[in-house]
Amino acid sequence: MTKQKIALVTGGNKGLGRETCRQLARRGITVLMGARDMKKGIQAADGLNAEGLSVEPVQLDVIRAGHIAQVNALIENRFGQLDILVNNAGMIHPDEPMFANSAEHVSLQALRETFEVNFFGQVALTQALLPLIRKSPAGRIVNVSSILGSLTLHSDESSAATQVKPLAYDASKTALNQFTVHLAASLKQTPIKVNAAHPGWVKTDLGSQRAPMEVEDGAKTAVRLAIIGPDGPTGKFFHLDEEIPW
Repeated sequence: MTKQKIALVTGGNKGLGRETCRQLARRGITVLMGARDMKKGIQAADGLNAEGLSVEPVQLDVIRAGHIAQVNALIENRFGQLDILVNNAGMIHPDEPMFANSAEHVSLQALRETFEVNFFGQVALTQALLPLIRKSPAGRIVNVSSILGSLTLHSDESSAATQVKPLAYDASKTALNQFTVHLAASLKQTPIKVNAAHPGWVKTDLGSQRAPMEVEDGAKTAVRLAIIGPDGPTGKFFHLDEEIPW
């Protein structure tokens, strides 16, 4: 009998994170739903449990070392390994409008706070959990990025990305993309696969109701990369089945 897979999804109690938890759990995977606010995590997990899905909330703010240590200990003690890590937690700073070029005026405080969540927290959590991921026969790490992190597309005047330039957010996703490439290269002799996912412009708190994609479709890229087989890609950037240039 195949051992049930264990997944951790950060920022899992709402939007893309919650839908990612739902879609993974529908595939028979036990999902740990990371949530900064445990009360909100419990409410979200209860809703998925009511659908017959195996989802358990865990308190996890990726910029708090204590939370990372607690989650690490929980996974090690109860499961002994981690098969899937979806680094979904992310933010755009409230001082930085999404649909503007903030390069001339974004504050260093906004840059630092954005990088803490979107980059430093992701790196810290991944590094802490990597020993448990190495114990999986087929570990998968998915970094939920954004097409706005693509330097290639930002440099192409024909790309729609050139119209959306919040520096702190975009730069943090570019850094996360670089981490994806470097980590995949470091792990290339292992079964672990590391990829970046662009969900698309999705109707979430960050994407707003102006977005054309529903949350169900937005989660599909991360889920696909989380369950890819041994012949699947690593060190790549995707939206659905389309590879995106770095």
